Amino acid sequence: VQLQASGGGLVQAGGSLRLSCAASRSIFSITDMGWYRQAPGKQRELVASISSGAFIQYGDSVKGRCTISRDDVEISVYLQMNSLKPEDTAVYYCRAMSIIGDIYWGQGTQVTVSS
Repeated sequence: VQLQASGGGLVQAGGSLRLSCAASRSIFSITDMGWYRQAPGKQRELVASISSGAFIQYGDSVKGRCTISRDDVEISVYLQMNSLKPEDTAVYYCRAMSIIGDIYWGQGTQVTVSS
């Protein structure tokens, strides 16, 4: 497993979750890391991404409610999600891109927000 995601679960609306994703050191020189999500019947969409230069992008639906961070020593990326809404329910996938352009996906972690 080259990307191991964790931290999903069931939370009530208004609650918070912190997702973590650890990358294997076998991935050569990671540049961008990020989180995407896919709800049933919908396309996978960007939640947040962070480059090796700390350039951050957030999806429009989570701006102001999520914070992405990374630890280059641990080769990990984190997503703090606050004020969660039922529409945030989805499988959340960690993504990493190497310096040579290879894309890696984690196995996905389920986030369920109850109303």
